Amino acid sequence: MRTRFHNPAAEAVGKALGKLGEYGAVWFVIGVAMAFIDPDHGDDWLVAGFLGPVAIGLNFIVKLIVRRPRPVLEGLPPLGGAPSTLSFPSAHATASFACATAMTRIAPEAAFLFILAAGIAACRPYLGMHYPSDVLAGAILGTALGLVVPL
Repeated sequence: MRTRFHNPAAEAVGKALGKLGEYGAVWFVIGVAMAFIDPDHGDDWLVAGFLGPVAIGLNFIVKLIVRRPRPVLEGLPPLGGAPSTLSFPSAHATASFACATAMTRIAPEAAFLFILAAGIAACRPYLGMHYPSDVLAGAILGTALGLVVPL
């Protein structure tokens, strides 16, 4: 993905999605906003939003166990930054799918959030930050977290 379909506009979108997904912040913001919009489920929205940063932390534990280095492509440096040199699984994918799953449990009509989750996850190999298998593993781990978090 790092070697195909690159142009300035596409790379700008990928970088923006990567920034949105950092530390699970976009999901925290969505959760807080939804707690105000839907106060009947406010506590659940806050839990679902806070799951983003929590998933990042849990993901890092897995990274420390697996210790897979990030991809290195000669002549094609990554187009983003990361706080660690460890790649597996993708924290962006883990947090995004955890939150999208949890939020869809609260409100099934929130399933459109999987589009955002998929975009954030797909940008990681596109930017040269992850292997596709890192993203797939992160999506699976995140979905599992989103299904088990108590709401």
